[in-house]
Amino acid sequence: MSDNYEKKIREINQRLKDYYGEPERPTDQSGIDYLVETILSQNTNDINRDKAFNQLKEKYSSWEKVENAERDELIDTIRVAGLGPTKAERIQKSLRIVREDQGKYSLEFIDEMKVEEAKKWLTDIPGIGPKTAAIILCFYFGKPVMPVDTHVHRISQRLGLIPEGTSREKAHEILEERVPNDLIYEFHILLIYHGRKHCKAQHATCCEGPLADLCSNCGEISYDDELRV
Repeated sequence: MSDNYEKKIREINQRLKDYYGEPERPTDQSGIDYLVETILSQNTNDINRDKAFNQLKEKYSSWEKVENAERDELIDTIRVAGLGPTKAERIQKSLRIVREDQGKYSLEFIDEMKVEEAKKWLTDIPGIGPKTAAIILCFYFGKPVMPVDTHVHRISQRLGLIPEGTSREKAHEILEERVPNDLIYEFHILLIYHGRKHCKAQHATCCEGPLADLCSNCGEISYDDELRV
């Protein structure tokens, strides 16, 4: 990792932390909880994801019952998160794959895997993409994996941390290389805060936030030549 990138990212992280406060640490959930929750989070907001997850946990007393639930009943239970038929199918398939592979509903075996091996195992599950895998590995296992959602992807381009037009999948690779391991979780969370508050896709107010002098969206780029990727 370039020293200039590390310096710039640490500066951005500190500015965001000073502005938004210390990010909350990941909630104390099981690996399977994270797996199911991140499937529910696809193409919806946190509020509806949490409602669907809580309804799921209230309705079913075990993951075995979720796996074997009537599909229509499961769809209705998680309907608030949207894409009910797709998410219900993905949840049940994921639970079945884990159970058949491990003999139980647990992802603890992943902790012994190398990062790339763990990513491959998770993304081999239908419906589990790089972002979902990264969230599980970063939030639950504390591995140096950088989740890239729409906010992280957009802001990283505007700050010159990844090239303009970089795909979401490629962005995972670049940011994992450039973001210091000790910052990955909080940098991810802080970029999400900033994307929701100021650096929006449309009607952005970046110039009112803590990174105005670094953001290409404000037309006042000041990062070093090496950062002009």
